[in-house]
This record gives sequence, C-alpha cells and structure tokens, in this order.
Amino acid sequence: MTADDRPLSGLRIGQLTAWASRANGGVFGVMVAHARTIAELGGEPVIFALEEPHAKADQGQFAPFEVHHYPVVGPAKIGYAPTMAAGLVAANLDLLHIHGVWMYPSRAGMLWARRTGRPYVISPHGMLDPWITGRGKAQKMIARLGYEHASWRAARLFHALTQREALDISTEAGPRAVSEVIPNASPAADPLPVDGAETRPNEFLYLGRIHPKKNVHLLVEAWKARQGALRAAEARLTIAGWGSDEDVAALKAQVAEVSDSVAFLGPIFGAEKEALFRRARFFALPSLSEGLPMVVLEAWAARTPVLMSTECNLPEGFAAGAAMDCGVTVQSIGAALVKAARMRQDDWSRMSVAARGLSAGEFSSDRIARRWADTYVGLIKAGA
Repeated sequence: MTADDRPLSGLRIGQLTAWASRANGGVFGVMVAHARTIAELGGEPVIFALEEPHAKADQGQFAPFEVHHYPVVGPAKIGYAPTMAAGLVAANLDLLHIHGVWMYPSRAGMLWARRTGRPYVISPHGMLDPWITGRGKAQKMIARLGYEHASWRAARLFHALTQREALDISTEAGPRAVSEVIPNASPAADPLPVDGAETRPNEFLYLGRIHPKKNVHLLVEAWKARQGALRAAEARLTIAGWGSDEDVAALKAQVAEVSDSVAFLGPIFGAEKEALFRRARFFALPSLSEGLPMVVLEAWAARTPVLMSTECNLPEGFAAGAAMDCGVTVQSIGAALVKAARMRQDDWSRMSVAARGLSAGEFSSDRIARRWADTYVGLIKAGA
C-alpha cells in the first residue's frame, strides 16, 4: 500500500463523544465505522467517552483501538467528567473530533483545543435540528452559556451531514462557523442476486432507538389502523431496538394489541442485525428528526428499500427510487405501508437495485473515506 493510500499514517486522531456505546444511538455505529476508516487510511483512532452502564460491554466494537472512559460526577444528563480534559491533553493527539453536542465533553474538547492549539472538529449529528433545540430549552440554554458557545468558537471546522444541517449550524453557531458537508458512509453493498431475481417475505422492519423522535409509536398505530389490508397482504412488522424503560414499556403495550402481526425483539446487534436487514422487504423510519440516519444506509447496503420521512434528510433516496415518503402522521404512514405491502415484485426489484446503487455509489465508504482524509490532512497542515 502506498503513502497515497495511507494519508493519515502516523497521525493520532481523537474521537470524543458522550457515550461510546449503544446509549448513543446511531452515533455509536457511525463512530465505530469512522474509527475503522481512520485506521484503513493509516491513522490511529483514539476513543474518549464517559463511563455509563453499557460502556464496558460495547467497548469491544472498537477493538483493537485505544478507548478511554471517564467517570461522571453529578447528573448523568450533564456528564461532568473532571478528568476528561487532562486525559485528552495527555493523549498527544494531532486532531480531536467530537461527535455530538449539549454535554460536558464539549467543554473538555474546547479545553483541549485551547491548551494544544491543534485542530478541533465538531460533528453535531443532527443535534442542532430545531426539533432537538426546541426540547429541554432550559438545559440547552445552560449548556450554551456554560460551554457550548466556547466550544463552537474553538472549532476549526463543523462537520455537517447535509446542507440542511449546515444551515442549522449557521443558525446556532453563527454565520462565521465554517462547515464541511460530508455524509455518513454506507457499509459495503451486498452483491446483486446472480439470477437477477430475489423474493423476500412481506416483512417490514424498524431497527434503532425506541424514542419519541423516531415516531415508532405512530408506526405501530398506523399498522393497527390498516391491519386489515396489511393482513390480507400477509405483511408483518418487526421492531428491534433499545430505549428508556418508559419508552420500551409503552411500545410493548402497543405491540400487544396487534401481536399477531407485529413483533418486538428488543436490542439486536451484529450478525443478527444484518440478517434482519437482508430478510426485510422494506425498512421503515417515519422519524420526526434525524441528522443522516445510518440505519437507512445499512438498509440500502442490504438492498432493502425504505419508507421514510423527509426529516431523514436523504432526498437522494426519493430521487433514485430507493425510498418512498411515508410522512409522519398515522394516515400518511398507513397509506405508505399498504402501498408497499401491495407492491408488485418487479417494482420492488427496481427499488432494491436503486438502493444498492446509492450504497455503492455516492455513499460508498471509499468515496467518503477520501473526503475525510483530505479534510483531516488539510486541517493538520494548516495548523502546523
């Protein structure tokens, strides 16, 4: 492998976040993939996060990379870790990249940037979306005044997943905030069927965090409202995911009302997760707020078409014919479910091929990796 193939050779790239575990939802999966991208480019990823109940169990996802967890003092929602900033400085990083905002790691990242003078990058991951900033306003105002404004001023670059997020960054951090738009990278795309044909059971899948913003409760309500037509099409809905005890209990109560055609599996990871994507005929995400959801890219990599809302910020899916707009209401979600359940095989096959095309094309890991290499190297050279 040439130096051009390993542009990050010899560089230690810090990846900072609140939780390096399933507690961080889709950001966790993005970080695992991003750490592997850094390593493939010759760099040394170093992970920094707060201690929390799943941290040790999920640390293996980052193997064999260096991972540091720091104990939290006080409220978990703030995540004050008094030893984190010193740990960052001691790690001798060439660049620090924080994933997520609104918690104490933002202050630790800012302190590292001030003390080292080295490049500091912020990826909000959709956390500056108006739906997010409109919730918990008092806590977010405290965070802004306490550390976020200082963290945003210290950043050399903001990373936006979409042009829409770049606008959200400008609104929150000010017009002087410099943003680079780089989408999440897709997993490797599955090959097309050898004979060009594939049939799957009429199964719909939701996989991810069980949280109000994901709108899973309305997905189940819509399924219940249209269950006659869906049952006639022999359709089933499988839900896999994790969340707070309260949110999971509410979902289980909903599922119990339509248990003959809806199943809740709880948290699913690894090979079992990949098998769910490959078995599903459609993936559903009627979300109220997203950055750029990895689960949609994972579905497309498995050649699985998607029902999603425009809030998923992936208009490429609609344009390519790899996705249908399901909206965010019971009526719109129900109509999309029935339309998809009744879809002819040749129409579904076209959607499946289009899904794979996006995964192997503009969202391919090679293309996104090269953009990150150019961005990191450019920032480091500019600060030398």
